[in-house]
Amino acid sequence: MTELDVEAVDQIAVDAPDYVLYGGKGGVGKTTMAAATGIASAAAGVETLVISTDPAHSLADTFDADLNAEPTRIDPEVPAYAAEIDPDAAMAETGLFDEDGALGGVGDLLGDALPEDDIEFDGTSMPGADEAAAVQQLLRYLDDDRFDRVIVDTAPTGHTLRLLELPDAMDSMVGRVLSIKERLSGMMESVAAMFGGDEPDESDFEDLRALSDRIERLRSTLRDPSQTDFRIVMVPEEMSVKESRRLEARLEEFGIPVGTVVVNRVMEPLSDVAPEVDADFVAPNLESCEFCQRRWKVQQGALQSASELFRGHAVRRVPLFAEEVHGVGMLRAVAACLSK
Repeated sequence: MTELDVEAVDQIAVDAPDYVLYGGKGGVGKTTMAAATGIASAAAGVETLVISTDPAHSLADTFDADLNAEPTRIDPEVPAYAAEIDPDAAMAETGLFDEDGALGGVGDLLGDALPEDDIEFDGTSMPGADEAAAVQQLLRYLDDDRFDRVIVDTAPTGHTLRLLELPDAMDSMVGRVLSIKERLSGMMESVAAMFGGDEPDESDFEDLRALSDRIERLRSTLRDPSQTDFRIVMVPEEMSVKESRRLEARLEEFGIPVGTVVVNRVMEPLSDVAPEVDADFVAPNLESCEFCQRRWKVQQGALQSASELFRGHAVRRVPLFAEEVHGVGMLRAVAACLSK
């Protein structure tokens, strides 16, 4: 691997709030950007957790580390941790689903309470169950005092948008369950008064109320630009630019702020983007390579479109590397590009 000037790269400034979410189409490099931001954040002394909510995980490969659902330290020299959410286990942890993604526990009561034309629960996996699991994990880390910054590598765009809808949906669902249980509690109190016996235990409702409160906190956090930055990642192609603009429009509907746009795999030398990285990376030959010249022309048009469509946002460019980006050294080079 190319040797880097580690001391210079360690001085990278990470201008980011407590929560950073990277989103975009599949294959554009979200995992790389999340991992690079995590390494740079931790190098600055910030206790940082990078988590993946994408069922098709690649975070472990990017870090060259063995990961699971529990935060694992991935660099002994800096406080960088990473975790890959296990959708099946996380679904069971919500209390709404069993290990197969079917309704169970609280979910059984919920399914009986909802109108037939609302959501169908037939014992099979609930649509959006993996997103619900991701939301549950985000709620968990929202209250985790071990980390000062949480960086999220989200699933591809369609799944991410469903994930962002979940706080509202889960809040509505939890609210219905609470309402039903409180009505049943009133009935049981009347029965207890008439015939004797124990009154319902108020602690039965505490977990649901706590979950409802945490969902509201998550919703408020995601919509607060001082706490959260949703960063869109794209490649320099017109279709990717247009898809990214549609994603931004959908995020605006949810009230989710987009502060940064990252254009990945740009055909320019790393030295043009991050001169402080003292390393000799192979760059496309734009002088004599006809293929490179044609691709660069296509990319320039896409970069111009991105500048126009995302005016007012911080637009970062990350060059196309000849080598696959994985391992702490390469991630530090990417982080230097993101700090510009």
